[in-house]
Amino acid sequence: MFTANGDYSLLQGNYLFSEVGKRAAAFQAAHPDAEIIRMGIGDVTRPLVPAVIAAMHAAVEEMGAAETFHGYGPDHGYEFLREAIQKRDYLSRGIDISTEEIFVSDGAKCDVGNIQELFSRDCIVAVTDPVYPVYVDTNVMSGRGGRYVDGGYERIVYLPCTAENGFMPEMPKTTVDVMYLCYPNNPTGAMLTRAQLQEIVRYALQNGVLLLYDSAYEAYIGEPDKPHSIYEIDGARECAIEFRSMSKTAGFTGTRCAYTVVPKTLQYRDTFGNTVSLNAMWGRRMATKFNGVSYITQRGAAAAYSDEGYAQLQSVIADYMENARIIREGLQSAGYTVYGGVNAPYIWLRVPHGDSWRFYDELLERHHIVGTPGAGFGRAGEGYFRMTAFATRENTIRAMERITKG
Repeated sequence: MFTANGDYSLLQGNYLFSEVGKRAAAFQAAHPDAEIIRMGIGDVTRPLVPAVIAAMHAAVEEMGAAETFHGYGPDHGYEFLREAIQKRDYLSRGIDISTEEIFVSDGAKCDVGNIQELFSRDCIVAVTDPVYPVYVDTNVMSGRGGRYVDGGYERIVYLPCTAENGFMPEMPKTTVDVMYLCYPNNPTGAMLTRAQLQEIVRYALQNGVLLLYDSAYEAYIGEPDKPHSIYEIDGARECAIEFRSMSKTAGFTGTRCAYTVVPKTLQYRDTFGNTVSLNAMWGRRMATKFNGVSYITQRGAAAAYSDEGYAQLQSVIADYMENARIIREGLQSAGYTVYGGVNAPYIWLRVPHGDSWRFYDELLERHHIVGTPGAGFGRAGEGYFRMTAFATRENTIRAMERITKG
């Protein structure tokens, strides 16, 4: 008789952003005339830039002629896109990454969940706290979480990131095998210095830890001295996998394109004692379980890396970061203690009474604004609240006016 995966039964409640949306929808149904401003889920509002649209239109035309039609593409992405990524994201920064180490996919969220197929079931996973919920939930689904006790899963190691430690995780005091990192950080908006990241890489090399570095918000880094890639750090090629997304960078939340870098230098022992290449394993996984991102999407993505497309995207990113400034300064003028909004499109504010879900309800009821309770990101997130800079400029200004005017 078929038996279902019991690890799903260990998951707690709804996925965070589903719960946020569910509560907002219930409020809207009860108050149909309320004009709700949504600053909770990090979805973009600006359209795709002209260079991307032109490239996708041209690709559609190609698909309409037998001579230029494209069926299944290369397993790991078209070479024209991988070369564009290599040139702008790595070679331009003096980072030696080959196209064979770049794997194009339909989203970083998928990749950070699927990458664990390369781990043994016994791997001990460490995450920062607060944390992007996907890192935790996907490991629970795969049997690495254990039971939920006192606000956390017993087999997962949590590394608190608080205002007191500058949102920089302390290194684990127990043995771990894998460590998830997200910088610029979702949800706190914090960013590591080069020295801090070097400390983490040094720890990983000394202890045989694999780092999973989610840099989905790299394009939003505003301070010139901050590292844009973990591979700017000596030794990172021997211990780190990097994830990049075009969702927030190029507005591809509904178009879907991302990539993961798995260096060939990542060599580890498997459960049978063999020395294996994670690059080869991920390549095999992609070839076996994924048929690639569409040709039309990849042409649009490549256009985002062109000089014209890149310039257009910088204007969009600057627009979102101006929203971040408006939110940050608006909340400060209203008396809130805030973090982030400088190197990331997220603002992390301290909740005056310490109850983040209660604050969610208050903000929705009093001001008709939706945000995300910090408690949904983990135990260390309680007492905080996340707001995103992805609303329109008009709604961003209106939201801050509602809050500052009480």
